[in-house]
Amino acid sequence: MPKKGSPKNTKNKAKHAKLMDRKKKKEREKKEASRERLKLAKEKMKEQQ
Repeated sequence: MPKKGSPKNTKNKAKHAKLMDRKKKKEREKKEASRERLKLAKEKMKEQQ
């Protein structure tokens, strides 16, 4: 039989998921920014040659 009262760990799990989503988003943005920098650097090298 289930326990009565508030569900256990739901707040902590939701908070953890939110933090992990932020972390993943930050990593994706970093990766995308570095791709853009490389792309610009390649274009600049092509122009110089």
